[in-house]
Amino acid sequence: MTDAEPVEQRILQLFQHLGISQAHVASRMPQDWKGFVTTYPERVASLILVCPSGVEPRALQPLGSRLLAIVGDQGPLAERVRQPLMHLPDATTHTLHGYAVQLWSDVVADHCEYLVTCMLGFLSQKDQGPGTAARSLAEGEGEHAGLFFRIRGAGFPIVLLPLALAPSQWEPLVPLLSQHYCTITVGGPFVGSVASLEARLMSGYGDIVQRLVEATHLRSGEAVLEVGCGPGSITRWLARQTKGANRIVGADVNRYLLNEAITLTRKEGLADMITFQEGNAETLPFPSGSFDVTLSCTVIEEGDANQMLSELVRVTKPGGRVAVIVRAMDMPWWVNLPLDAAVKTSVEGRMGSGVIPHGCADASVYRRMLEAGLEPIQIFPQFATFTKGGQFQDRVGRVLSLVRPGDLSDCRDAIAQAEAEGTFFIAEPFHCAVGTKP
Repeated sequence: MTDAEPVEQRILQLFQHLGISQAHVASRMPQDWKGFVTTYPERVASLILVCPSGVEPRALQPLGSRLLAIVGDQGPLAERVRQPLMHLPDATTHTLHGYAVQLWSDVVADHCEYLVTCMLGFLSQKDQGPGTAARSLAEGEGEHAGLFFRIRGAGFPIVLLPLALAPSQWEPLVPLLSQHYCTITVGGPFVGSVASLEARLMSGYGDIVQRLVEATHLRSGEAVLEVGCGPGSITRWLARQTKGANRIVGADVNRYLLNEAITLTRKEGLADMITFQEGNAETLPFPSGSFDVTLSCTVIEEGDANQMLSELVRVTKPGGRVAVIVRAMDMPWWVNLPLDAAVKTSVEGRMGSGVIPHGCADASVYRRMLEAGLEPIQIFPQFATFTKGGQFQDRVGRVLSLVRPGDLSDCRDAIAQAEAEGTFFIAEPFHCAVGTKP
C-alpha cells in the first residue's frame, strides 16, 4: 500500500485485518468518513459526527436515520454545518448549547457525560438489526495499512476516527463506550488533522514555510525551536533538510499531536535529530536565550498572541531570529474561476476560521512583532496555492459553502469548465514575518 492510497481503502484494509464486516463509525472530518461511507456503505451500521468540520448532504442522504450529528451552536464551524443539516431530515441531531466549536475544541473532555448519553441512546436503536451481533477481538494496539489502532472492550464494533485537533481525542469516552462495544480507536498519519497537516506541508503552504525558513538564514550548528509543532511535519522536514547539522526542538501543548509526532519521527529514523517537549506557547518551558531560530506557524491564532510573541522573543538568543506565519483573515482568497463578478466576490470572501479572542490572524502581526522588540521585519503576505489533493478539495468545499443556493449551479459549471481547461486553483493568503532580536 502506497502513501497515495485513499483513506477509505486503508479503513477497509483495517476492517478486513480485524475481521470486521460492519461497524458503527464515529468521526469529525469529512476527509476521514466521506470516502468510506460512500464507497462501502454496507460496512457502516451507523455514522456519528461529533462537532463535524463539514457536512455533505449528498454523501450522507443514503444513511437516512443511521446518521447522528452532535453539533455546537457557536463559532464559524457550527455555522458552516447548520444549513447542510437541514437537508438531512431523517438524521438525529443534538446540540451543545452555548458551545463555541473550533478545530482544537476538546469536545469529549468538555461534554463527556452528554456525549455518551446521546451516543448510547442512538446506538441502542441501531443494534437490533441483522449483523449487529457482538464481536470478540483481542484487546491491544497495532498498526495496519498505515493506520494505528487500539482495541478496548467487547461487543459490536464501533470505530472512532480522529477528532481534529482535540487534545483528549476520544479518551474520556473510551472507558464508557467499551463497557458496551468493542471500541476501536484509529489514528496515524493518514487520518484526521495529522493527515491534513502532513498534506498541507506538501502543498503550496510548504512553499511558504520554506521561504520563511530561508529568510531566517539558518546556519549550521544553530539551535531551532518550533513552537506548536503539532505532529512534527515541519520539524521532520527541517531535520531532513539540515541532515543533523542543527539541534531541533519541537514543543506543543497538545499531547495527542505530540505523541503522534514522536511516533512518526521514530518511524522515519529521525529521533536522534529532534527532541519533542510538551509546552504551552504562552509559558514556554525553556530558559531565556536558548535558541538561535524560533518558529511558529499558524499557532498564535489560538492563544494570547502578544504573550506568545513575548515568549518566542524571550527564548531566542540576542541576534537570533523569530519567524511567524498566521492565517490572513483580513485578506480575500483568490479563486481562479470564470464567475460573475458578484459571485466571485462572494466566494473570495474572508474564509479564514480559527482565531480566538486575543489571537492574531491578520496584518497586526507585523506591528505586534515590532512591539515585542524584534527588528527589522522581513517578508510579508504570501499566498499558498492549492491545485489538487485533499487540501484542495477541502478548500473547494469552503468555497461552495459561501455560494448562495441560486448561484450554486453556475459555480459548479464554472468549476467544471476551469477543470477542463486546467486553470482551476485556489490561493489562500497568509501573513509571514521574520524579525531579529537585538
